[in-house]
Amino acid sequence: MTAPEITVATAKDRERVIGSLVAAFTKDSVLRHLFPDEASYPRYAAAFFGRLFDKRVQMGTIWTIEGGASVAIWEPPAMQGEWPDDGLAAQLPADALARVHAYDEAVHAALPAAPYWYLGVLGTHPQYAGRRWGHAVMRVGLLRAAADGLPAILETSNPDNVEVYGRAGWEVVRAITEPLPTWIMRHAAPGHVVSAT
Repeated sequence: MTAPEITVATAKDRERVIGSLVAAFTKDSVLRHLFPDEASYPRYAAAFFGRLFDKRVQMGTIWTIEGGASVAIWEPPAMQGEWPDDGLAAQLPADALARVHAYDEAVHAALPAAPYWYLGVLGTHPQYAGRRWGHAVMRVGLLRAAADGLPAILETSNPDNVEVYGRAGWEVVRAITEPLPTWIMRHAAPGHVVSAT
């Protein structure tokens, strides 16, 4: 099987990236905690992912396959401590914004103080599931972290993902229980990179 072409996202990929992530995270525990209403989920999730995309696209740290069918949004060490929800106040109701703030505060308090590369979002449109494209776009960020001699960090609230990421060389380093159970994971060794196959 031919390896997929991985490209750095540009502004022209915005709509497809956001559409893929909204579809990929429809049943995700974090996104459904933040935006539980079925009717408003697509609009609020699109605003949320759009803000993440807009803050990182100029840094060249969003990697995609097929212009957004599969997406890894990485945050470089220089962005540590920045909040992803500024600018969301005009797009989200107060209760949703409060949930975003509470989740971000809990996760940021659990992240390490030392520099790291942060895998903020990894998703593939359900239409392309099972092709291991998520592993491929994740691998680019792991290589970047390894080149910098830094660990990679992510968080997940899906217990099934803990096992999936574990097979890809990640290990749980911390867990939080509020506002929902969440595991902080670190890539086991900067030089150990998951295969894209």
